[in-house]
Amino acid sequence: MQCELFDEADALAAIPGLRYQAEFLSREEEAALLEVISTLPLHAAKYKEYLARRQVLSFGGSYDFDTNRLQPGQALDERLLPLRERVAAWIGVAPHDLVHALVAGYAPGTPLGWHRDVPDFEVIAGVSLGNEALLRFRPYPPEAQNRRKVLQLEVAPRSIYRMEGEARWGWQHGVPPVKAQRWSITFRTPRSRPAVAGARRPA
Repeated sequence: MQCELFDEADALAAIPGLRYQAEFLSREEEAALLEVISTLPLHAAKYKEYLARRQVLSFGGSYDFDTNRLQPGQALDERLLPLRERVAAWIGVAPHDLVHALVAGYAPGTPLGWHRDVPDFEVIAGVSLGNEALLRFRPYPPEAQNRRKVLQLEVAPRSIYRMEGEARWGWQHGVPPVKAQRWSITFRTPRSRPAVAGARRPA
């Protein structure tokens, strides 16, 4: 079955709660963050028995896909605190409300499969670094008629996006294999309501 692809304007207009800003960071700020990331002990993401190509490091908690529970994690690296403040101001929350951060590296050819983020978190904000990527969205749950409707947003280096409300819970997202080395730093606020089942494992 062939999917219908729609561009950035369609995605931002069609998905309530999805926001995007290019050039959120300067080139100098991006270079400084990439220097920090180069010193972090990123490791292959693990989902049950599956070892992904994506390299990650979590702060503020680590999700155990064997028990489907969020386990305690290390505090955010102090060198990333200024970025957390910038992101918090952009989405309109206090810095300490961004309780979780995930640093991820994508080597050329690395994908991120269709998923919704784990249900312990509410607002998702991601900063893209290094090279561009396509962020794709499809309605959730992914029933047959929904799989054909795929919206896509090109996230440029130094940009930021936010998912909340409908964008967070009513859509899955994923990234097709990237063409060049890319990194992302994703921040999350806690979920205040009881978590719902159905967060999908990313590939």
